[in-house]
Amino acid sequence: MSINRVTQNMVTQRSLQGLQSSAARLAATQEQLTTGKLVNRPSDSPTSTTTSMRLRSNRADAEQFVRNASDGRGWLGQLDTTLQTSLNETRRARELVLQARSGAVTSVSSREALAVEVDQLRESLISLANTTYLGRPVFGGVTAGGVAFDADGTYVGTTTGEVTRTVAEGVTVRVDMDATAVYGPAGANLFADLEAASIAIRTGDDAGLATALDSLAAGMERLTAGLAEVGGRTNRVESSLDKARDRELSLRNQLSELEEVDIARVSMDLALGEVTYQAALSATARVIQPSLLDYLR
Repeated sequence: MSINRVTQNMVTQRSLQGLQSSAARLAATQEQLTTGKLVNRPSDSPTSTTTSMRLRSNRADAEQFVRNASDGRGWLGQLDTTLQTSLNETRRARELVLQARSGAVTSVSSREALAVEVDQLRESLISLANTTYLGRPVFGGVTAGGVAFDADGTYVGTTTGEVTRTVAEGVTVRVDMDATAVYGPAGANLFADLEAASIAIRTGDDAGLATALDSLAAGMERLTAGLAEVGGRTNRVESSLDKARDRELSLRNQLSELEEVDIARVSMDLALGEVTYQAALSATARVIQPSLLDYLR
């Protein structure tokens, strides 16, 4: 049977090692409570650090999707309002043409009054077609200019390229509108139809009024179709926005659970660590008693 000899040096070394370990744990707990983070450097937990980096990357993507969808919703909201107003004003113009063709308006002054209102509606519609969002015309495509139509109602935007927003992984939604699809092609657009209607009202041209009625009806159909398309896009953007926000919140919670400390638990750990450290100091002081040799040194 072997007997291990415990020397004073061994007792001293082990006591100091225990004190150092206790002090290190106390310092780590105090750092967590001070910073509010479980992981303050990669060496604290390489696995948690890797997971945290992945979660942060995913959260950054989700936040970008939220910003894209919010911006796209602004574009589409502007389009919806503009198209709805354009439809109402086109409907009013058609009512004026119907009134002129009904035979109830016979005097020159009455026809002139109707024609003047149609002219005003035409100018208003051109202004609506030049509606902008954040300084960019919503019907101008990717043009760098500030308007989609000039004062005569001629399209000056770009016919190539679309303004799009990526609202989810692999999901891109167009947020502008093809002006020729809703206001009509060049040379035969809604503004030209209104100009022809105004002339027909002034001259009392019944055939011209009939043509104007058909043209304005077609214009209303285009605007209605545009509104339906914008509504469908808006639903996609709204759905993507809700999903992106939910994912962002979920990732934020996961990151919080991974990185942030439980203040109540860490406070208790710190108090327990302080008691343990003080007890260790007291026990070490009793075990390692100074000898006469220590004084002689």
